[in-house]
Amino acid sequence: MRIKFGIAVAAALLGGGLAYPAFAGGVTPERLANADAEPQNWLMVHKNYSSHRYSQLDQINTGNVKDLRLAFAVPLGGGEPGANVGSLEGTPLVNDGFMYVTDPWGTPYKIDVRSGIAGRIMWVADTGIDKEVRPLVTNRGLGLWNDLVITVLLDGRVVAVDDETGDVVWERQVADEQGEGFTNSPQIVGDKIIVGQSLGDWGTRGWIEALDAATGDKIWRFFTVPAPGEFGSETWQDDHNAWKTGGAAAWVSGSYEPGSNRIFWGTGNPVPAFDPEFRPGDNLFSNSALALDADSGDRIWHFQYTPGDYMDLDEVGVHILIDTEIAGELRKITGHFGRNGFFYALDRTDGSFIYATRYSDILDWTMGINPRTGKPLAYDPNSSLQEYVSGKALRRNINEGIIACPGVLGGVNFYPPAYNPKLGVMYGSGNEGCSKINLNEGGNANDAVRPGKHFLGGGWHVVLPTAGHLTAIDIKTGQVKAKSITKYPVRSGVLATAGDLVFAADISGTIRAYDANTLEILWSINVGTGFKAPPMAYSFDGKEYIAILGGTGDNPGLGDMLPELANQKLAHMLWVFSL
Repeated sequence: MRIKFGIAVAAALLGGGLAYPAFAGGVTPERLANADAEPQNWLMVHKNYSSHRYSQLDQINTGNVKDLRLAFAVPLGGGEPGANVGSLEGTPLVNDGFMYVTDPWGTPYKIDVRSGIAGRIMWVADTGIDKEVRPLVTNRGLGLWNDLVITVLLDGRVVAVDDETGDVVWERQVADEQGEGFTNSPQIVGDKIIVGQSLGDWGTRGWIEALDAATGDKIWRFFTVPAPGEFGSETWQDDHNAWKTGGAAAWVSGSYEPGSNRIFWGTGNPVPAFDPEFRPGDNLFSNSALALDADSGDRIWHFQYTPGDYMDLDEVGVHILIDTEIAGELRKITGHFGRNGFFYALDRTDGSFIYATRYSDILDWTMGINPRTGKPLAYDPNSSLQEYVSGKALRRNINEGIIACPGVLGGVNFYPPAYNPKLGVMYGSGNEGCSKINLNEGGNANDAVRPGKHFLGGGWHVVLPTAGHLTAIDIKTGQVKAKSITKYPVRSGVLATAGDLVFAADISGTIRAYDANTLEILWSINVGTGFKAPPMAYSFDGKEYIAILGGTGDNPGLGDMLPELANQKLAHMLWVFSL
């Protein structure tokens, strides 16, 4: 670990030895645990530990949202080498009038937004990341702990910078194998920083790790692909150590339940994604929900959505924690929009299956979900290779490939959903459409998978139809309450507010406000920068604002599917709206 001391930290250390200095007025663990008590702020990426992404602010509501207008905008770079390539996918954080955002490489920015009419960049931290390297994947946000701003980087480092100066306080090379790195926002739990190894598709083995927030020192690490002899290793039935490059990555931040001291994370696809014959078996803990003890990293339970996946239907997306009544019984559940086109409710005490509801209009990879087990119909626990619909599984002796619906993009992918506790409704945004998936020529991945090489075992492209959706699920019944279809995919994620509104945005650059009950569109504006980042809400001096990062990187459209977006220009922008 390499340590750099900012001016303020150095002065504190000179006054009293090597103890980490005490901070006043920072984002303490107590404030994070009670984040809902500060509706004016947005202190963690999913708003609270339950990941509700729900703002209690109601100044902007169904009655006046039609008057929403642009308050100000802030450009976030564009001149540095390699800029305007990666997309912006993070959620802005706000603490008492100061906003924190990242660029695609995870560079933290601090912006003064107190005036309400302009955003003034106070500092841009220098993490030393190589911006000449094209970011094939992108950073998804920051964490705040006391007076530190925490970022995770694609090169596998975790960096803490001083909130006042932007100077690096400490950094640690957490990823220690070739090809490993991070895209998720850090999850701050007490005095720990929880991070997830995100680059499974680069032939790496997934893991989740806890660090000491003051120093970056390792506390524990849980591998999402078990080694031989560990629980679940029998689900990797190959004879060539496929577990070493098995994927099951963690792309986004998890949820946390203080009462049980458990964290909840979703995991990605097994690797290679499209060649199940390379890694026969169910491939735990890929495509799974995981509940881990926050102090030890021990596995409490797991639930695997799509065993032996061959369609890249990973389940890295957010698992929202909800207490609700189901069938007359009060249940502690986790709600999850599966990338595979189904919405799931699991009992978060033991991971048992409660119900699943199809939300994708176009879905043909399975005939349904077993209402008793939660596994796809036709799942065979005694088979090393799954075939969920006859003739629609990828195999090396079938060269023409398959059509899979929903496609590789989902459903709801990693885009964060939201939950309105007042209405008992959960909202997810994403894609409607299918993919054509092919194995590599010859269909043999045995000599091709190695750490650091992007390898799916084949290729894919979107095929018609393609559209976007925002879907509302009644949590008590599990039924689709409302659904809104848009021309373009909605990859922003969702914000729900006490003003009975839901906000989401699409890749064409249009952000919309919906009625939370009916999903009727009440307001929209196109600002030209396609959206892959989630909206959020904050207030200052009694005035409410909606903020969102715009910029889709170098792939705003879907190739030939949306030719009208082919010439959409690239930009990284912060957009802020108010009445």
